[in-house]
Amino acid sequence: MRLLIFGGTVLLSRAVAAEAVRRGHDVVCAARGKSGSVPEGARLVRVDRDDPSTLEQLSGEQYDSVLDTSLLSHTWTADALRVLGGSARHWMFVSSVNVYADHQQRGQRPGAPVLAPRAEHATVTDGGVDPQLYGAIKVAGENAVLAAFPDAFVVRPGLISGPGDHTDRFGYWPMRFARGGQVVVPDVPEQPAQYVDVRDLAAWIVDAAEQRIGGVFDAITPPAPLPDVLAEIAEAVGFDGELVPAPVEKLHEAEVKPWSGPRSLPLWAPADMYGMLAHDAEPAVAAGLRHRSLADAARAALEHERALGVDRERLAGLSPEDETAVISIVGK
Repeated sequence: MRLLIFGGTVLLSRAVAAEAVRRGHDVVCAARGKSGSVPEGARLVRVDRDDPSTLEQLSGEQYDSVLDTSLLSHTWTADALRVLGGSARHWMFVSSVNVYADHQQRGQRPGAPVLAPRAEHATVTDGGVDPQLYGAIKVAGENAVLAAFPDAFVVRPGLISGPGDHTDRFGYWPMRFARGGQVVVPDVPEQPAQYVDVRDLAAWIVDAAEQRIGGVFDAITPPAPLPDVLAEIAEAVGFDGELVPAPVEKLHEAEVKPWSGPRSLPLWAPADMYGMLAHDAEPAVAAGLRHRSLADAARAALEHERALGVDRERLAGLSPEDETAVISIVGK
């Protein structure tokens, strides 16, 4: 099989390239090559998606499948379809659970209402990504892909974890539990949690390319209570310290942010976002998505954390100094 991947140098696109090479496929990665290297055995074709003329070097060749991972650009997706739509037998698009209009309702699956599409190009700023804009651009991308390829494979991941994760979110917890001592955890027994290990998602995407699977799917694990998820991660990495459950009001008092960013507790979400962490995973499982154990995912994330350096400045989580301050407030 000949697989064209837009990207191939970071996280999911690189994991897909590595898995496809491991299976013996001919893998072409279209990227600038500035974010990292492509896996050994894959071929890099340097393109800049802000300059659509650079896509022309990819035309004139046949591809059994194309994977588009456009982040915040409908323009990139439209350009790729224009140049390569006639030379690809199968198309795959990485979307997001951010496309859904309602993040409170639990148990949603494809077919539930989504945001109004915004056929725009945007950039990531220092303040991060506006989730509404991100989701709306993804909706526009999905629509363009499905109009050109009605049998396209569209995956909507939630939080992607595992080797190569650059968000510092999921990995915060195995790293923190491995360090031991008193660990602040959000006291939210009703909150669900979902994620997908990048290796599992990559394997399924390559399966889809090989089998020409079509359809729209939420690519996440079945939901589980967040306290259970954190307890299993702690056990997997040999935690021998003390949990300090922090009520939501105390976290707000301590100016701890949910989900991501400095002085945050990753995976903790506001109550009005619980539906985003409780999507129906059954359709994806029925279509072939397989999940490794949470313990395996946690240990791999810890290994990646250690490779990056556990004492580095993080994009998400509490620093030791912040955690000590939060514990003092929680204990009042």
